[in-house]
Amino acid sequence: MPTKQEALNYHESGRPGKIEVVSTKPCRTQNDLSLAYTPGVAEPCREIERDSLAAYRYTARGNLVAVITDGTAVLGLGNIGPLAGKPVMEGKGILFKRFADIDVFDIELAAANPDEFINTVVAMEPTFGGINLEDIKAPECFYIEEELKRRMGIPVFHDDQHGTAIISGAALLNAALLQDKALGEMKVVFSGAGAAAISCAHLYVKLGVKMENIILVDSSGVVYKDRLGGMNKYKEPFAVDTDKRTLAEAMEGADLFAGLSAAGLVSKEMVESMAKRPAVFAMANPDPEITYDAAKSVRGDLIMATGRSDFPNQVNNVLGFPFIFRGALDVRASAINEEMKIAATKALAELATRGDIPQSVLNAYGLTSLKFGPEYIIPKPLDPRVLVEESIAVAKAAIDTGVAGNKDIDFVKYRDHLEKMAEKLSER
Repeated sequence: MPTKQEALNYHESGRPGKIEVVSTKPCRTQNDLSLAYTPGVAEPCREIERDSLAAYRYTARGNLVAVITDGTAVLGLGNIGPLAGKPVMEGKGILFKRFADIDVFDIELAAANPDEFINTVVAMEPTFGGINLEDIKAPECFYIEEELKRRMGIPVFHDDQHGTAIISGAALLNAALLQDKALGEMKVVFSGAGAAAISCAHLYVKLGVKMENIILVDSSGVVYKDRLGGMNKYKEPFAVDTDKRTLAEAMEGADLFAGLSAAGLVSKEMVESMAKRPAVFAMANPDPEITYDAAKSVRGDLIMATGRSDFPNQVNNVLGFPFIFRGALDVRASAINEEMKIAATKALAELATRGDIPQSVLNAYGLTSLKFGPEYIIPKPLDPRVLVEESIAVAKAAIDTGVAGNKDIDFVKYRDHLEKMAEKLSER
């Protein structure tokens, strides 16, 4: 882990910050200048006025995503405000570029309320091919995303909700396979009932987990029917008829623990009380609900995942958003719908089961071998195959569900294009 000073030096050295705008066309001569700006720029303007789709030919819109926050729920830092959240948004821009060659403008909004935030983002639609919402607190984030999706004609994706759901959903599929568990029979306990947990729960249901087999536990305890305090319309569908009131009680006999809360909430005894061959996804960052070593010390039949890179099975959102947007942008999708999210989930799960792991991945992680099993249930973030397989899956799902503006895709050529892109990006 870097020290505080190393992190500050990294951001301050050279040109402050982590991103810059780079020209993609020459601007060295008088003729270049007349093409880049006046009078030449008038021609693409006229074409776009006649046909709005021409913007995808003559501008960067089709490869440009806005990473937008109000700074109310930044990483593990909380409500630190939009300006203090800017380093995180710049970092997200780097990840978009490094993993999927997508350009980003980071936008930090000092919005007084959700409606002001929504109206501001809607007004920016002509600029972007997609909107990535980031670090917005619950429950406002649900309303904001719902309204933006309703009012905008480009993809809107709140990564804190859906990114974690998609990656952990892939882990769920493969953990269930390895542990010989039927999704419809699994009992799942969530620690946390915020944006990520609610989204994970909904996606798990779409993958096959039964709603009645899910228990949410928030800071007030188990979310049960007719509970009076700490409820909202997003938790309500998961309120169950149970006499369990604490996390410890909820975890007794559970097949999966999904932690999206805070460090240290789960004890060894809680893990011991789970069902045979359980899975524990302790995803709180930077420190999980229970450490990898502590959980493994009491259950040899356990499959474990965390949000950390120094343990197996890292649930890392970078496995999702760059490639989901890559596929969506490449078919000019008007939305990122549930089918596209499920396609991304299944693509990741399937990729982890394959044996053709590139040597570059082994080298990057200092490994001599890697194969599908309890310590490898989701792909590594630096695996170049993720760009190819996930982007194709998302693009196909967009076309199949009718949200693609460009349906005329030769997927043999598209795969070749993505493979070349992945090779080029891995050299950066």
